[in-house]
Amino acid sequence: MKKIIFTIVLFTGLFSSCTDKFDEYNTNGKQPTDVTGESLFSNAEKELADYISNTDASVNIYKLMAQYWTQTMDITESNYNLLAGNISGNIYAKIYLSILKDLNEAAVKINATEVPTTEKPVKKNKLAIIELITVFTYGHLVDIFGAVPYTEALDENNVYPKYDSGEDIYADLFTRLDAALDSLNNDAVNFGSADIYYGGKTESWIKFGNALKIKLAIITADANDSASKAAVEAAYSKTFTSNDDDCQLNYLDDYQSYNQLYAELVASGNHNYVPANTIIDTMNTLGDPRMAVYFSDKIVGQYIGGKYGYYNAYADCSHIGEVINEPSFPGFILTYSEVCFYLAEAYERGYFVGKSAEEWYNEGIKASFAKWDVTGVVAYLAKPEVAYTTATGTWKQKIGMQSWIANYVRGDVAYNNWRRLDYPILNLPEEVSSYEDIPVRFTFPVNEQTLNTVEYNNIVTLIGGDKVTSKIFWDKN
Repeated sequence: MKKIIFTIVLFTGLFSSCTDKFDEYNTNGKQPTDVTGESLFSNAEKELADYISNTDASVNIYKLMAQYWTQTMDITESNYNLLAGNISGNIYAKIYLSILKDLNEAAVKINATEVPTTEKPVKKNKLAIIELITVFTYGHLVDIFGAVPYTEALDENNVYPKYDSGEDIYADLFTRLDAALDSLNNDAVNFGSADIYYGGKTESWIKFGNALKIKLAIITADANDSASKAAVEAAYSKTFTSNDDDCQLNYLDDYQSYNQLYAELVASGNHNYVPANTIIDTMNTLGDPRMAVYFSDKIVGQYIGGKYGYYNAYADCSHIGEVINEPSFPGFILTYSEVCFYLAEAYERGYFVGKSAEEWYNEGIKASFAKWDVTGVVAYLAKPEVAYTTATGTWKQKIGMQSWIANYVRGDVAYNNWRRLDYPILNLPEEVSSYEDIPVRFTFPVNEQTLNTVEYNNIVTLIGGDKVTSKIFWDKN
């Protein structure tokens, strides 16, 4: 990227992010030197939640990739056209400039601030928590692209950063994660109200860090089983124990602070998204009670999904559930239900995690029902097609199917799990001729080919081509 372009975008992204949403964390854009590390951290949290929650097809198409939703009028992204709307470029801009840059600057400012000896544990906690979110974010980048700028990223004096391999990045992320966890002091506070996920509760961040370790370990288990086993077994007893531990942003009803789903689905008047037949048909078959909150508007007495990847009439389909359309619907970062399914998988891989695969599987479903405030979980778990001992298929199919249902609206999680576990079986959209053509990674931004040519060519050779069919290093099956 040319330096002048980078500088303009960086300046715009940094200082616009410091003045939008959540009034109590606003800073004066006319006095950028007064922006505190704490404010930058708050903005990074907000930007991350907005990015993950969003359903704007030019930035976040993971709900489409997981076939939770499909489109009605413009089916470009539902047909996995990842070049449409510069999706990869927009992801880079959002994550590097609005999230990672703010996190990095927050760490620099906080680290440079002199504090009394009594405040040093607080400062240390702040820096550790910034590391946890940084690790989470880089992990997501690798999971999407396979390799990204890492060791030379975020240096505005280096406009041609090298790409690091996914394996190398993940190895360093585990090191950073362990160091951050080791430095967290539960007897000290951290950001206080500037932490818009956990309100400054250090204990919650310790649990989050261990949940993140489990997540990253399970994602890479097929690539490095022994390391993953050690990581999971070290973390499982220190992680989330209920939905109360979930990492999420509780949005507000205020027009400046509402969920980006509300912005895209309601405030914009956009009728381009409906639930996909992929998930609705599955849940209809199971008689899943969560349909009543996941979806709305039955058609002739039942929920009807839009045919994935084809044009659909909005009026002929069921719609996205009313609770999801609320402006205050939370933005989920990492949840107990998600972790439960990882631990069920860990047991099947031979890891010791305190409970059996069946117990963790059941716990994941129970947590999902409770999260969505749905009753009937006991009867649901007793269904032969749901019960772990009698449900169809291998453990990968059983866990893959139920984690997919439980993680509804969390397309980034579902897309990862589909690539690792090969379930659910997705539908072929109109313009995709074979199952093998469904993307298993995103291609790099187009401008990297012309502006960072040498480093682009080096990494493309390493990963086996900049193709949507080139598997991420952990995608072995």
